[in-house]
Amino acid sequence: MAKSKSKSQKGTGITPWTSSWLDIDKSIENLRKDMEKAFSSFPAIHMPGIPKILQTSCDVIDEGNQFRVKMDVPGVKKNEINLNVTDNSLEVSAEHKEESEEKKKNYLRKERSHVSYYRTLPLSENVVSGQVKAKLTDGVLDITLPKSKPTRTQNKKSISVQ
Repeated sequence: MAKSKSKSQKGTGITPWTSSWLDIDKSIENLRKDMEKAFSSFPAIHMPGIPKILQTSCDVIDEGNQFRVKMDVPGVKKNEINLNVTDNSLEVSAEHKEESEEKKKNYLRKERSHVSYYRTLPLSENVVSGQVKAKLTDGVLDITLPKSKPTRTQNKKSISVQ
């Protein structure tokens, strides 16, 4: 009786769910976009004191012997950036606070802004976390992550399209 039950489960086409971290990241990003789309028809509520968490645009480049990450973090200074690296992931967070005060004849105006960035990037290969380097130039964070086992870059051949 138990054998016939296991045979029927095999025929259903159900396989164990296996996926890479990049697929999981894409799925979560798609879910986030769907939720934003669903709630976009609601009136906007702005709560003072809650920082805006922005999704930064970033490029991840595989250069064979290293990964290169270029991430936009406008308005952030280098001492406001936190990087955490494991063997196969990179976590970038940044927080920028700004206050200004202006006095005129009969009033005082005080403005504050608070912006936060957070991003975790899974890497498809292990990196040497002790050799990671980062540089901030004109609001673009450039991170170099040397691979523990460099992959050979393949030779490319140009093919003409007819």
